[in-house]
Amino acid sequence: MDKFSGFVTRVIDWFYIKPIAGIMPRQTFRYGVAGALNVVLGLVLIYLSNRFVIRGRFVDLGLTVLAPQTATLCTVIPFTFALGFYLNRNVAFTRSPLRTHTQLMRYLLSWAGSVAINYVLLKLFVEVCHFWITPSQMLATIIILVYSYLMQKYFAFRGCEE
Repeated sequence: MDKFSGFVTRVIDWFYIKPIAGIMPRQTFRYGVAGALNVVLGLVLIYLSNRFVIRGRFVDLGLTVLAPQTATLCTVIPFTFALGFYLNRNVAFTRSPLRTHTQLMRYLLSWAGSVAINYVLLKLFVEVCHFWITPSQMLATIIILVYSYLMQKYFAFRGCEE
């Protein structure tokens, strides 16, 4: 464990007190807090990217044109992927017996599922329901959280028991 992940883990564990400790395993709590950090970063980046980079415009890539919400999502993905893997591997699921590259490939597969679900939900919420992009992303995030936790615990970082 490096210094940064050790620091993050100690800070998260500081909040692992009763009544939370009585109803939730430490690993699940760490996953939730680490995931919340990544979600908050993602939402901030979604807002900033849509507001200042994409500016709510369609993006013409030559071969295809991306809707503003799709272009915004594409600018945020690299940051949330990297931070999400790092936090899952080094804070939430530290005892997984799988090798790093196996964890990374499995994380990539589960993450791709999350991205696909996110894409479909954003299309639905923004283009069909006509919601704004930031609340749409918040709603999609809630749905994806359940999927993501199950995939991380039982697939990407399998065998990581407390």
